[in-house]
Amino acid sequence: MDDSRPIFIQIAERIEDSIIEGELAEETQVPSTNEYAAFYRINPATAGKGVNLLVDEGVLFKKRGIGMFVAKGAKTLLLNKRKKQFTVEFIQPLLAEANRLGISAAQVAETIMKEGTK
Repeated sequence: MDDSRPIFIQIAERIEDSIIEGELAEETQVPSTNEYAAFYRINPATAGKGVNLLVDEGVLFKKRGIGMFVAKGAKTLLLNKRKKQFTVEFIQPLLAEANRLGISAAQVAETIMKEGTK
């Protein structure tokens, strides 16, 4: 766990990663909040807060008396969310700095393409 960010956010992100990477397929059951709490040695309420965050976003859904499951379309939803985050957190600051340095977007793209082939 990373001490710089809330634990419940990290739990939610780990579940998201498992969905994106195909470890948790759509309509499959996710581990219980008690299982997450035991594995990460955290309070079950904290684990529950992370799981409920994903329920609120439509990534997980609850089957009463059974547990939490991955929603249909969850992987696509998460990929779109992460792509938007990537743009805001990386691309926009990159282009802003490039602009300050007098580097055009085309030059940035060319550099990225060059670096991507190494």
